[in-house]
Amino acid sequence: MPDLEITWVFWGVWVEKGEQPAELRQLLQMASPREPHATERQWQAVDVILDCFLVMEGGHQRAFASSGNREKALLVLKQVPVLDDGSLEGFTDFQNGAVDKDDQPVIFEASVDLVQIPQAEALLHADCNGKEMTCEISRYFLQVRQEATVEKAAWFIINVQISRGGPSVSMVMKTLGDGENGAVWQPMLNLPQSLQGTVRTAVEFQVTTLTQSLNFLLGSSASLHCGFSMAPSLDLISVEWRLQYKGSGQLVYSWMTGQGQAKRQGATLKPEELLMAGDASLTLPSLSLKDEGTYICQITTSQYQAQQIIQLNIQASPKIRLSLANEVLPPTLICNVAGYYPLDVVVTWIREELGGAPAEVSGAFFSSLRQSMAGTYSISSSLMAEPGPEGATYTCQVTHISLEEPLKASIMVVPHTEQRMAFEIILASSLFLLALLFLGLQRQQASSPKSAKTLKHSE
Repeated sequence: MPDLEITWVFWGVWVEKGEQPAELRQLLQMASPREPHATERQWQAVDVILDCFLVMEGGHQRAFASSGNREKALLVLKQVPVLDDGSLEGFTDFQNGAVDKDDQPVIFEASVDLVQIPQAEALLHADCNGKEMTCEISRYFLQVRQEATVEKAAWFIINVQISRGGPSVSMVMKTLGDGENGAVWQPMLNLPQSLQGTVRTAVEFQVTTLTQSLNFLLGSSASLHCGFSMAPSLDLISVEWRLQYKGSGQLVYSWMTGQGQAKRQGATLKPEELLMAGDASLTLPSLSLKDEGTYICQITTSQYQAQQIIQLNIQASPKIRLSLANEVLPPTLICNVAGYYPLDVVVTWIREELGGAPAEVSGAFFSSLRQSMAGTYSISSSLMAEPGPEGATYTCQVTHISLEEPLKASIMVVPHTEQRMAFEIILASSLFLLALLFLGLQRQQASSPKSAKTLKHSE
């Protein structure tokens, strides 16, 4: 390959221009369905560069390390297929230089020829989209003992998370045998490195989720994404979904050697052919508050095991009803807020006179919190109204995490003078009707004796 100019891209990628190799075209044909308008763009093989931390103590297979000696590391995912959005023009492949610098991080050069990296674009453009990316590499210890010839290799697990609703990816990679070529050894890891000063590895297994946190309304159906890809030499052994909530755990669904079992009623996995192709997503119908919690998708192969963690939050939108409790001075307004979840809710009172500006009102009283059998909450807020000389409109505004916009209910409170006038009109009308009724009864009684005498004379 001719010498290529090295150019650094601020999101961490080197790309080589040129025609796609046959192996890449074959891999792209096996890739997942393209996003909208993808046909108008071209696939490009890029080197995705991730700034990581290398954990030197212990083997953390499932989560980010909370302690330990963390060293700077660089992960180079070699020639990952990515849809070109026009920003990849003119960039070259990653090349390492100046390997003898003391501050040079450990560089892992990882081939992805054996697996698919479906979230490559998200990893590539995380910084451009204003999202933070966390990458941690640690030793991975095999569950099954390998043959002596194979045990010369070392294994690492990579956990990558992208903030603000981004994906999470866990990858298991295996070192390649560069020691036979007489290469120098990486002093920190005591592993052979290539002539370019990198620890050469191959990614053999990855587990991905599209988002790490989901919000669903009470009673709806949820789909929790969990995808995986593995080397052809591996066999899928089991898929397990577990729920952790408030310190307790329970099995939701398990699949092993072609047989699935749902522990939560209605829970289902994708059809068998999709599961074997790498889609282990879980579907939960008719969500209740018991479904809320942290879900763990664990994929086990003949050699490796990795998992993803998804937080499922259940929400229920409140309903409000505003009423006038009494008309005696001062009039009292009651705003009932019912059927919401989670607990936090904000009730605000707003007063607006005719021709005036809305203004927030303080001094409201709240009832005790009530909880239904379904687990949703209700509360009431009471406020003494001051209608003023020309009346005022009072609005009860409710803000809750389940609402895109606050709920509002309004009522017009008229001045006391108008209330009294209306009361006097009603009272006068009632007295007038009573008077008419009394006069009618008097006339009936007066005419009754006269009718009796006429009847007697006739006889």
